[in-house]
Parts: sequence; C-alpha cells; structure tokens
Amino acid sequence: MRDLAQLPKAHLHLHFTGSLRLTTLVELAQAHGVRLPHLLLGGEPLGLNPSERGWFRFQRLYDAARHAVVGEAALRRVVREAAQDDAAEGSGRLELQIDPTTYGASVGGITPALEIVIDEAKAASRTTGVDIGLVVAASRTRHPLEARTLARLAVKYAGNGPGEVVGFGLSNDERRADTAVFGPAFELAHRAGLAAVPHGGELLGPDHIRQIMDCLHPQRIGHGVRAVEDPATLDLVAQRGIALELCPLSNVALGVYDQPSQVPLRPIVEAGIKVALGADDPLLFRSRLVDQYRVAREDLGFSDPELAALARASVEASRASDGVKRRLLAGIDAWLAG
Repeated sequence: MRDLAQLPKAHLHLHFTGSLRLTTLVELAQAHGVRLPHLLLGGEPLGLNPSERGWFRFQRLYDAARHAVVGEAALRRVVREAAQDDAAEGSGRLELQIDPTTYGASVGGITPALEIVIDEAKAASRTTGVDIGLVVAASRTRHPLEARTLARLAVKYAGNGPGEVVGFGLSNDERRADTAVFGPAFELAHRAGLAAVPHGGELLGPDHIRQIMDCLHPQRIGHGVRAVEDPATLDLVAQRGIALELCPLSNVALGVYDQPSQVPLRPIVEAGIKVALGADDPLLFRSRLVDQYRVAREDLGFSDPELAALARASVEASRASDGVKRRLLAGIDAWLAG
C-alpha cells in the first residue's frame, strides 16, 4: 500500500491558530499567562453538534488558543511549524489562512502582523521546501467595513511568490451575517487578482452556497460539502469550475455528519468538481492532512489512482506558480507509478 505521506499534494484549507501544535500552544500559554480550557488540552477531537451552541463552544476554544499567540516570535513560530508539519505529510504547497485582527494588538497593528507572517512564510518556504501562499480572511461576526479594510490590506501584499497573499476569505459561523454585505470587500480582492475563497456550505445548505456564488463569485469554497443535497446546486458548482475545500474529519467533529463514512466526497468528485482535502484546524480536530486522505481511502473506498486524482485536483486548484504545479504533478505521477 502506497504511503499517503509521500503523496505530493497541496493544502488549501488550514487556519493560522488552528495549525498550532498542542505542545506549542501550552508553551505559549504558559509564557503569556493565558489559561487554557481543559477541552483544548485533552487528546480527543471535539464532538459537537451543528447548532449555534455547538459552534459557540468551538469558537470559544479557538479564541482561547488565539489569545496565546502573542508577539512576533509566536507569529513566526506558528508559520514555521505549520510548514514543517505540512512538509512531513507530503504537502508541497500550503495556502495558510489568517485574520490578522487579533494578532495585531501585540505587534503594533494588523499591517505589522501580516508583514511578520509574510516574512516568515518566505523563510519557511526556503527551509522546508513547502511553497507557501497566504489567504487573508475577514470574519462574518464583524462589520463589513472591517472586511473592506482587510481586503485592502490583502491587495497591498498580493502576489504569486512564496509568502505573498494569494487569496481573500470569509470565515466564522455562516449563520451570523448576510453574505451579500461582504460583496464590496470581495470586489476589491477580485480587481487585484486575488482568489475569492470564502467558507460556506457546511453549517448551512445549498441555498447558502448559491448566495455565495452570486454575491462573492468564488474560485474556491471552504467546505461546500452540502452542495450535494441539491443536484442543481452541485451541477452549478461544477459548471462554474469552483473547487471545494473538503475537510471530512472537521465535518464530523462539528456534527455535520456522524461518521467519516457519511461524508459525501465521492458524489462531489463524480459531479466533476475539483476537491482539495484540508485539515482545517488540527489543534481542535486532532487530525492533519494525511488523516483526510486516510478517510478517503479507508472509510470512503478511494483507490490509489483516485487518491492521486484528489492530490492533482488540490494542486490544480491552488494559486501556486506554474513551476510549482508542474513539480508537484510530476511527483504525483511518480508516486502512483512507484
């Protein structure tokens, strides 16, 4: 059986604080006097229900971890270790998502926070061999004008080289705001050539996915898994060439599905949609990128050629340069031939 950690792939759905190693989080919390909830320190993945209360519990844990990331050294460490962990799992391209709003308080503002992350992403790209791009993300829980501010910041640092900003996203609870109000922020990103990569279609269903497509014009959707509930929506995603970033084990942890075997990865792929598997928040869900491929193999019956096709789709859906894509695609072919 081929080693999934040796399969070259791109990782397109990983959150900044959510990428933290638990040991690193504990060290940072101790250094800065941050008290961590007990649930963050356990070895088991979260098991929540998909209600607003379930999401509140998840967000509370995430925010507790985020408050331990204080200062330049901590920001650099998060980036460096995320790249190291991805390299160990065969990821040759990482698009790391960050909302710099929280981290800015300890380094002089959101612009210095992003500049630190950019600088370390460039360094980590060199030292680990993982080509890193950044996605700046706004939150649905904050005012749309803040999203425009973040979009302008993302545009300022847009580019296609290692460490540069390649996309603009929208995260947090899908039920908290009308997606349409974030349209102007995404228009700013579109005009600068940034990929639109909002979250959606995990806690809400096909109607929300259609609203995202109509209002934000995405190139990728973070999750989007519930498009499968409406064949017309699924077809529309395929027709528009929108890739989906599927995170099977986070879907289970958040109660969208009871078991990994219920995640509808196969019908989405069979609809002709590019799928990039992602780990989402390994800190909270206790699963990394290779674990998502393992679910596809062991729970959903994907063969090695089908797993290689998933890896190819992740590379093709990325914002990596043509040269990086060619290298990774050649590596996938070699993995399958080996």
